[in-house]
Amino acid sequence: MREIRIHNSLTGNKEPLRPLKPGRIGMYVCGMTVYDFMHVGHARMVIVFDTVRRYLRAGGYDVTFVQNITDVDDKIIKRAQENNETISSLTARQIAALHEDLAALGVEPPDREPRATEYIVQMVRMIAKLIERDYAYVATDGDVMYAVRKFQPYGRLSGKKLDDLRAGARIELDTAKRDPLDFVLWKLSKPGEPAWDSPWGRGRPGWHIECSVMSTEILGAHFDIHGGGMDLKFPHHENEIAQSCAACDTPFVNLWMHNGFVNVNDEKMSKSLGNFFTVRDVLPLVRPEVLRYFVISSHYRGPINYTEENLMQADAALERLYLALRGTQAGHSAPLPEDFHRAMSDDFNTPEALAVVQTLARDLNATKAAGETARAATLATTMRACGAVLGILTLDPEDFLRRPRSLTAQRGAGQEMTDATIESLIAARAAARKAKNFKESDRIRDELAAAGVVLEDGPKGTTWRRG
Repeated sequence: MREIRIHNSLTGNKEPLRPLKPGRIGMYVCGMTVYDFMHVGHARMVIVFDTVRRYLRAGGYDVTFVQNITDVDDKIIKRAQENNETISSLTARQIAALHEDLAALGVEPPDREPRATEYIVQMVRMIAKLIERDYAYVATDGDVMYAVRKFQPYGRLSGKKLDDLRAGARIELDTAKRDPLDFVLWKLSKPGEPAWDSPWGRGRPGWHIECSVMSTEILGAHFDIHGGGMDLKFPHHENEIAQSCAACDTPFVNLWMHNGFVNVNDEKMSKSLGNFFTVRDVLPLVRPEVLRYFVISSHYRGPINYTEENLMQADAALERLYLALRGTQAGHSAPLPEDFHRAMSDDFNTPEALAVVQTLARDLNATKAAGETARAATLATTMRACGAVLGILTLDPEDFLRRPRSLTAQRGAGQEMTDATIESLIAARAAARKAKNFKESDRIRDELAAAGVVLEDGPKGTTWRRG
């Protein structure tokens, strides 16, 4: 297997992937809290780590990919109360919506998708072990807290120092904590809230403990890769390290990966700024693969700027790839090009990998023009193989090209034409041309053009796509 180098957020360096078990990789990525729909920031995270998994598997690794679902926490309880519905009803509906959105984005299901409520017994067990080892305590209000000052390496992942954090912490009056940085492991439930039995009273787990437990229960106390969004580095992942290392006496994770933020028109995406978009807001605006192309066109560690213009550029770039594939007969499999491997094995450099695919598309266009059918098929197969790793080029070119490009393209064009209407007009245009009624032929072409339909006349007849 070729060497893959990954930027380790813990050390700040690119490091070679050295699986704990040869040929096998355990990978855990923090998933969704299911009280609302997935937003564009979540979409970036799931696409990034789906692409990472795809390349690792393409490289011959046996990957166990785990992504959790948080199905009990304060936000879920509050939203269920606001909706006047049960928590189980809310979470079941949102999990179903999550799965629909992931499928639309071409994200493959995780190998394991544990839910927090399925691991309560194991969480209680880990909390008890932390208390026994003096890393946790029962606070005066009955909640169980993690004693941050007991874990000396705290802050290593985020680069934060305990003294600086304490200096900036808001000191609450009559706090039950021993230290303002201590965080909750188990909180006693209020009347009407979900609750489970524990040695410390009926309650529910804190957010951070669930990922420590689910990851180590499924992948073992020490595993290869842990991923998530940059916003989770502190405090969530920092707290995971503190909990897991203290409870298990192991290094916990070899490589930490974090994807960058999503900005909207160069501003941080937030509900308060009114620039907050869910996947369900965006997908009616673009063909679904376009959003994926947009995400992987930037390196996963850097910020990405969500704008309508950038989406349209991604749409046009992806359309050029499908236009190159149009009319070709791709084979069943092909080895990935060496320069594609070079890009992806260097910290999953998807912009460089896309550049390789774009070069293949240019070569394919030239080969088709030269009438080299066999070589065109080989190039098309190679493009598809690269696309499979990136999660693009999965559709029949005609299907992709005939889908509406976006609402932007339809503005001012009236109601969108159906495929049947387009085909009927093309047939009418062909009849007009045969009758040498070129005025009518041109009129039909103009009508179709006004509706965003591009005609391409060739030796085998007229093909069309939505422009």
